[in-house]
Amino acid sequence: MNEPRVNGPYVRGMNRWWKRDPFFARYMARELTAFAVLAYSIVLAWGLVRLAQGEAAFGGWVAAVRSPLAMLLHAVILLSFIVHAKSWFEIMPKTMPMLFVGGRRVPARAVTRAGFVAAGVTSVAVLLLAVGWRAWN
Repeated sequence: MNEPRVNGPYVRGMNRWWKRDPFFARYMARELTAFAVLAYSIVLAWGLVRLAQGEAAFGGWVAAVRSPLAMLLHAVILLSFIVHAKSWFEIMPKTMPMLFVGGRRVPARAVTRAGFVAAGVTSVAVLLLAVGWRAWN
C-alpha cells in the first residue's frame, strides 16, 4: 500500500537558477546595480539633512564624503551607475513603441545611442552649470 508515486508532479528546482545561464547571471548583476543607486540616494539625502542642520553639520558631511574610503565607494558606485544606465538604454527600444521616421522603422541601436547622447549632453550641461554657478558666487 505504501508504494512510491512514480508519476508525481514535476517540481522545478529554483536553487541558484540564475547561475545556470550566462544571460540570467548578467541579468542578476545588472539588477544588483540598483542597490548602488539606492545607496547613493541615501548618501545624497543624508547630505540634504545635514545641510538643513546648518553649516557645521554640512561641513562634517562634506568631509566624510571626501575621505579615501568614501572616494573608493564613490568610484564603485559610479561604475555601478554606468552599468545600470547602460542596461536601461539597451532596454529602452524594447519597451517603448516602435518609432518610424520617413516611413522606416528607427533601428534599436539608434534609440539606444540617442539615449546615451541625451544623457551625455545633459551631464555636460549640468557640469557646466555647476562650474559656472561656483565661479559666479
